[in-house]
Amino acid sequence: MSRLLHTGQVIVDLVMALDALPESGGDVLAQSASFETGGGFNVMAAARRNGMPVVYLGRHGTGRFGDLARAAMQADGIEIALAPTTGKDTGLCVALTEASTERTFISRLGAEGDLSAEDLASVAPHAGDYVYVSGYSLLLEGKAQPLIDWVLALPRAIVVVFDPGPLVKAPDSALMRALLPRIDIWTSNAPEALAFTGAVDIAHALSALARHLPADALLVVRDGPNGCWVGRGAHIDHVPGFKVRAVDSNGAGDAHAGVMMAGLAQGLTPVESARRANAAAALAVTRRGPATSPGAGEVDAFLNG
Repeated sequence: MSRLLHTGQVIVDLVMALDALPESGGDVLAQSASFETGGGFNVMAAARRNGMPVVYLGRHGTGRFGDLARAAMQADGIEIALAPTTGKDTGLCVALTEASTERTFISRLGAEGDLSAEDLASVAPHAGDYVYVSGYSLLLEGKAQPLIDWVLALPRAIVVVFDPGPLVKAPDSALMRALLPRIDIWTSNAPEALAFTGAVDIAHALSALARHLPADALLVVRDGPNGCWVGRGAHIDHVPGFKVRAVDSNGAGDAHAGVMMAGLAQGLTPVESARRANAAAALAVTRRGPATSPGAGEVDAFLNG
């Protein structure tokens, strides 16, 4: 069966829930705080819980946070391709969730910020595997170029999935110009698509993305509780979302992406996969924490309820 090979960054989140962020220099009390494994783990956990074999092709450290990250991946049955990096710990993200469900992140990367050609050569992708590339990786000096070189050398039978994240805001960097022709699946939320294309609305962003990407690339653009837009070229479908009472949007997009990949890998159509992904994201926002994707059985029950 097709695997998900995730080349992004697994980090540990210090998750805190609060009414609202203080003004600069201010002070507030949080209602809760906990350490949770997050970052790239969120996508991998979602895919694995929905039946897709997953390999983490990224580094992880040898300290307290590295131990937490490995334990979480092992608990979800995620294969860890690389040995721990000595002398560095896994990175940390302070994830602040307000009562409105808005999220604020402050991150400090660790061992996962580096990746060499030798690291990448340790795993041989199979035909039909999905290789997940995070936009965050393109911003890391110790990782970006080896990763792009490796991705561009992959056989065409390997599906390349790109998630720009919130920090990749334009298509004109040298790395993005190199990567765009090799992207098979684009997955992002609407603000990320608007920022990347400079468009004023989703319709124009979808058209602009289609011009930047190969003609047969699959576009998946999430639109919060409205669901998502999915399709190729000019043939884009809107897949409605589900109404739920949201308490925390942290990790919802990752749940959507992981479940979307799992559905496609199992032979579902893009629209069928997107409907399952919308359900998973809806369930995820009803729970606090980053890696809150439901499993396949819970998605089935939600859709059939």
